[in-house]
Amino acid sequence: MPMLIEHIDAIARKKGRDVLFLDFPQRKNKNIFDLFNMDWDSLPIRQQVVAWLDQNQIEWQICGGFADENSMGVGYLGRIYVDVPFDTNDSVYQKLSNYLETPSGKMKFKGVKFCYLPLEMAMKNVHHDEPGFWERWAEDF
Repeated sequence: MPMLIEHIDAIARKKGRDVLFLDFPQRKNKNIFDLFNMDWDSLPIRQQVVAWLDQNQIEWQICGGFADENSMGVGYLGRIYVDVPFDTNDSVYQKLSNYLETPSGKMKFKGVKFCYLPLEMAMKNVHHDEPGFWERWAEDF
């Protein structure tokens, strides 16, 4: 079913803060076009992480990558925004970080990347939030 997927930078601007997201890179030995048709919901490591988020009552939503007005993008690639502030003193952040990373900061799970997008970087696309921006962009593409 078609759905509107927000870019991670738009989510950061809406939240007014730095944001965290998870990427599930699957590009090894795959044709880039195979990724467009991939059933991300059936990816075992993604299912495991989503189940853990749900069990720990951590809000999340699917998201797109950083918006790029110079390309059409590649569609949905399994990313999820995790609604936890990037604050090392926050208990929920600590729980999430402890689940995903070793004490040395390496990922515990193969096929998962724990990512951070600073609001400052997301603000580079603030003009995307102007009414009609994407409609005008599509006309000129």
